[in-house]
Amino acid sequence: MTEYGRGEGSEPWNPEDPLYGDGGWEGQQAHAGQQSPYGGQPQHYPQQPQQQYDNGGWDEGRQAAYGQAQQQYPQHDGQYDQQQQYNHQYDQQQYGQQQYDQQAYQDQQQQSYDNNGWASGTQGQIPYPADPSDPYGQQAAAYGAEQQDYYGSPDAYPPPEPPSRRRAEPEPQTDWDPGPDQGEHAFFAGGDDDQGEADDPDDPQGGRGDRRGRGGKGSKKRKSGCACLVVLLVFGGGTAGVGYFGYQFYKNRFGAAPDYAGGGTSQMVTVQIPKGAGGYAIGRLLKDAGVVKSVDAFVSAQEQNSKGNSIQAGAYLLKKEMSAESAVAMMLDPKSQNNVLVAPGVRNAAVYKRIDEKLDLASGTTRKIAEQKYKSLGLPSWANDNREIKDPLEGFLYPGTYPAAKGMKPESVLKEMVTQAAEKYAAYDLEAKAKALKLDSPLQVITVASLVQAEGKTEDDYRKMAEVVYNRLNLANPETYGFLQFDSTFNYVKNESNIEISEKEINSNKDPYNTYTNKGLPPGPIDNPGDTAMKATLDPTDDGWYYFVATDGVEKTEFAKTHAEFLRLKEKFNASTGS
Repeated sequence: MTEYGRGEGSEPWNPEDPLYGDGGWEGQQAHAGQQSPYGGQPQHYPQQPQQQYDNGGWDEGRQAAYGQAQQQYPQHDGQYDQQQQYNHQYDQQQYGQQQYDQQAYQDQQQQSYDNNGWASGTQGQIPYPADPSDPYGQQAAAYGAEQQDYYGSPDAYPPPEPPSRRRAEPEPQTDWDPGPDQGEHAFFAGGDDDQGEADDPDDPQGGRGDRRGRGGKGSKKRKSGCACLVVLLVFGGGTAGVGYFGYQFYKNRFGAAPDYAGGGTSQMVTVQIPKGAGGYAIGRLLKDAGVVKSVDAFVSAQEQNSKGNSIQAGAYLLKKEMSAESAVAMMLDPKSQNNVLVAPGVRNAAVYKRIDEKLDLASGTTRKIAEQKYKSLGLPSWANDNREIKDPLEGFLYPGTYPAAKGMKPESVLKEMVTQAAEKYAAYDLEAKAKALKLDSPLQVITVASLVQAEGKTEDDYRKMAEVVYNRLNLANPETYGFLQFDSTFNYVKNESNIEISEKEINSNKDPYNTYTNKGLPPGPIDNPGDTAMKATLDPTDDGWYYFVATDGVEKTEFAKTHAEFLRLKEKFNASTGS
């Protein structure tokens, strides 16, 4: 027998045979007792050049070579006549119309084989069946011609390999590696992957290089654990932030507003409230000054107080850290108001005195500031048009409430009053009204209003009083011939408010403001008229009034058109006063 005959065992081929090997999937099926994929016909191949092989042993259970069915060879007392069967079978063999090309074993170079019986070199590729629709596909390739390599393209699958040489697909490398329980990461399980693998005494491959490889894997696990921790911290922080802001939103929207308790500390602070400020604006000013804890608390307390909406502009002396309820109550108390109230008809002398008191200044300080700085306080250009005017600011400290707290400067208080007056007079358009009323300047309109404010007692009196002024200013009037004869102008000179003035005293005083001895209007206003007197001055009655007398000496004023009627009213006054 030849070197390729039966071996010592029961297998028909020597494992060292170059044709011995994995028969592929078809070969495995044939080995299991199934029919050969080639129609059950035995496959024969031309004899390969013989080579000497070492005793690699006989391998049990091996399959035929790739693409081959199990080889059926008759046994003749241990001898196998290979050449005879080959010549007899080759011409008949057509592979059962399977359309396979001739095997390429003629072109293979004999390789040296290792002890396991498989060549360490590259195996020849098994030809694929031809396309039946191709007229040339069923023709066998010429001897020695190259077969088309179906595995040579970059996208092709790799060629089959013997079972003993096949390797499992590598597991995908991920940053997160499940732990022993197929779900728990080693970072959370608390295990030491490096040490557990390196200390395995049964690991035959536990060499130095292998430990290094496992160490790298453990490093990835540690990095994965750190990444998980960072993610948890980020999500935890985000959740905490959302919860915090959500709570703040709920608290601000639906919860009670933050508020102090009690009447405040002993520390006092002055808060200036501008005109037109509403509840929220006042609350912000108080919160900034440390009086209340929140704006909402103040607004709520103001709404709950029946007089809360009566809080006026001005300066308020308040305590720090007061409850909102206490702050509202204190602002409604006149004692806490650090303001200067300019009432309609009040003279500048009285306003100066009140400012000194509020600012804790020496008496006369504000008057001196007014005399020295009146030009810089914002007077209109048509003001102070007469050199006989006693006080350029008279009539320009407009009635209202103005902040005046300790630490403020007098000029700042005065400037706010003058600014308010200039805005009001501009709104009345006094220049046009002066011409309509046959007056020389806008300042004379204010002067008439100051007379109306000083002499009138009620709103109904003001329009009649304005008509009396305009009628007496007419030099051709048959009653007074241009003399106003108002006691208020003489009292202004004296800085008094006396209604019982002797005729001798009045007639002997020649001051330009004395309308008993001077025809026409005084040089300037004698007080600061309010809105009611200003409107009445611009819209007088037209009933022919020339005289008026406060018959009760207090509130009741009666008017007359003739001098005779005036004398009867005078007797009524004397009777009521006992003079």
